Order: sequence, then structure tokens, then C-alpha cells
Amino acid sequence: MGIAANIGPRGRAILTAIVETYISTGEPVGSKTIAQAGGEQWSAATIRNVMADLADAGYLDQPHTSAGRIPTAEAYRYYVEQLTGKARMSQEDEGKIDSMLAGASDVQEFMERTSRVLSLVSSSVGVAIASTGARNTLEHVHFSRLGDHRILAVVVTKSGLVRDRVLRLTHDMQQADLELAARYINDNFRGWNMEDLRAELLRRIENERSEYDRLMKSIEHLCRQGALTEDAAPPTVYLEGASNLVQREEDKERLAQLLKTLEEKGKVAELVAAYLDARQEAVRVVIGLEDVAPHLRNLVLIGAPARANGEVVGSFAVLGPTRMDYEHTINAVSHIARLFDHILNEGDESR
Repeated sequence: MGIAANIGPRGRAILTAIVETYISTGEPVGSKTIAQAGGEQWSAATIRNVMADLADAGYLDQPHTSAGRIPTAEAYRYYVEQLTGKARMSQEDEGKIDSMLAGASDVQEFMERTSRVLSLVSSSVGVAIASTGARNTLEHVHFSRLGDHRILAVVVTKSGLVRDRVLRLTHDMQQADLELAARYINDNFRGWNMEDLRAELLRRIENERSEYDRLMKSIEHLCRQGALTEDAAPPTVYLEGASNLVQREEDKERLAQLLKTLEEKGKVAELVAAYLDARQEAVRVVIGLEDVAPHLRNLVLIGAPARANGEVVGSFAVLGPTRMDYEHTINAVSHIARLFDHILNEGDESR
């Protein structure tokens, strides 16, 4: 049994009208407004009675004695449930998003643009997170000698993530040895996920040491110095639109707490990860984030995993107040997630 199943068809229709009206106007909604919007299929008196029942059931609040009603978090959850699988994006909106993201050639560029796009379409905070880790599959590696005992190790994954790291080696290596090691890894392990790659390399180092003694010693030294280590790198967080909260949050103390949370990119990544599951296929909407922190109780997260070539390489999300255009934002996040996979797949096929 879904949310609001106990209030009947008329109650659900009126609740939907109240939520949509409040999202549109930002003003408490009265019975006369709903009666006029519904073509007066119900009288104002009938609507008042239904609104009283909805308030008793926990779906409406009355901020002031003489004012209309506003939706509660439970009302928004009901409303989102009705949108699930039914919302559709207009061709005009799709075209706008496509044009803003056109030409993004790798994960970083796409993510950076996406945070701006999500902020614009939602009038809230747009978040895009590019993660690193053992799930990434290798495209190629490159090693460059920078000087005595220092090299630049560049790892590129098939999904377009690029991670470079300067390593200080315990013994020096010449560029020729670095190129030979990179060639061996690229020829043998392109398309392997990083965790399996490292395990197999260590196995080969032991079994093939006598046959490729110098090469394997070079590769072993590079591996032990972290040349192929992915899981130590924190996710990259792109965030736009914190100023949108300043315009909409009236509680100054809560606003200060929100902004402090957003300033710490690591906390934003943890917040999104707490609610998004890499296994999910559809967009997830979470209304009220108080499980993470009490001051986030009036915040909404709308997000989805970012997939490329079948692997999860990050996530997209919007963080905003409960009064937001849910349908438009859900559609935007869903469309961007599909577009991301399409663009990155095209990029992989063209290489």
C-alpha cells in the first residue's frame, strides 16, 4: 500500500493540487485557490474538509491561524511517488541540456559542466562527483621521468578518468625502463579493472621474474611505490549554486550550517554516497536528510549514479529545499545520466 492510500482518490487529487500550487507560488494554499484551479469540481467547503483530514493525517501544515496550508515532507513524498516512471522531459528542455553539455570529451569536463547545468535547471545546488577506485578499468598508463628518483605516473581509465601522481622512488629509473614497463602494462592489461590488474601483476612478478628480470623489477618497484594505486585518491566534487540556498533559506542559523557543509567537498561526497546506491538504475529522491545531520532535515536530494561503459564512475545530484520543481529536476538528472553514458561510450568507441 503506497503513501496516502488511506485518504481516498479525492483526497489524493486535492493533495496533488496543493503541492503543485505551493511549488509554483511559494504561498500557503487556501481552499478557494484549489476550487478555482480544479474548475470548481469540488466546493470550497468540501476542499476545506478534505484539507482538514489531510492535516490530521500529517500531509499539511498550517503556518498561521488565518493562512492556508503548506505541504509537509510526507506530502512531498506522496507527490514524488506519483511522478515515478511517469514524468517526461520536453524536447525543448532536452535540447537545452544537450547543448550545454555538447563537446564534453572526458569525465572531468562533463562533471564540471553538469554541476552548473543542474544548478540552473533546479535553481538549487548542482553536484557532480567523479570517483576513483578499483572498479575503474584501464585504458592506458604513462610514466615520465621528472628527475632523480621522481616520476610522473598517469593512469587513464576507459571511462575517461585521468589520475596523475608524482612518485618518489627509492632507486632511480631511466625513461627507457619506464616506457618498457608502461608498454608491458598497456599491452597486457588494457580493459582490466584496477584491482584485478594489480593482483595479476604481483602474481606475474613472482612467476616470470627469471624470464623478464629487469622488466619485472621495474614494474614491481613502480607498483610498490603506488603507480597503479587508485583507491587512495579522493573523489572529485564539482558543486554549483550554493547561492541559490542563500536566497531561499530564511533560517540564518540553519543556512550557516548548510553552507559550511557544502564548503567541505568531502562531506558533500559522503552525503551523496549515504543515499545513492551504485546498483540502482533509476533516479532516487530523498526528502529530509536528517539521518546524516539534523540541520539537513529540510533538504532534498535527487540523484543518480554516473555510469560509463557499464561501470559506476561517480554520481549526479541536486540538493535543494523541499519546495522545488520535482518533475523538472528528476527529468534533468535522469536525462543527464543517460547522456553521460552515451557520450562516454561514443568517446570510447572513437579511440
